[in-house]
Amino acid sequence: MIYIETPRLLLRGWSEHDLEPFRQLNADETVMRYFPKTLTHEETDQFYNVIQAEFKESGYGLYAVEIKETKAFIGLIGFHKAVFEADFTPCVEIGWRLKKEAWGQGYAPEGAAACLQYGFQELGFDEIYSFTADINKPSQRVMAKVGMHYVKSFNHPKVDTASPLYPHVLYHVKKESRTDLN
Repeated sequence: MIYIETPRLLLRGWSEHDLEPFRQLNADETVMRYFPKTLTHEETDQFYNVIQAEFKESGYGLYAVEIKETKAFIGLIGFHKAVFEADFTPCVEIGWRLKKEAWGQGYAPEGAAACLQYGFQELGFDEIYSFTADINKPSQRVMAKVGMHYVKSFNHPKVDTASPLYPHVLYHVKKESRTDLN
């Protein structure tokens, strides 16, 4: 099922054919440099099952991303329920993870902007959050490009305190602040 279409991308449901390139994506050290570790095939399979369960439970989730012209799977963009302990959770989070060959082509902001619009117009969200490690400047640039605003810094409770990924930044956008929805 296609949920969101942009000029160059399809944000769609997942298929079994996505599993092997998804495993490769999550095993790539460059792609995963702002995450605590790369994922094994088994961990990716578990993540895939979590994504499928969230779609069944919530009607939304982390969409598989495909380039329309080539039909190539390039990663994920979408929503997730963040439930770890923090003063802003539980909340709906938008996130993305694209293979490195897709970087620098504007796919992340293109897909994330369309995803935000879909979340506000079709899913009825009033607000959406995003967060990442403080050192992850590329994702912070995407957050700013799609109209999200820096809220604060915080220490992620699920990241080791000795890790350079422990300090995080929080971004946020409200439906009422979006002029593109009128």
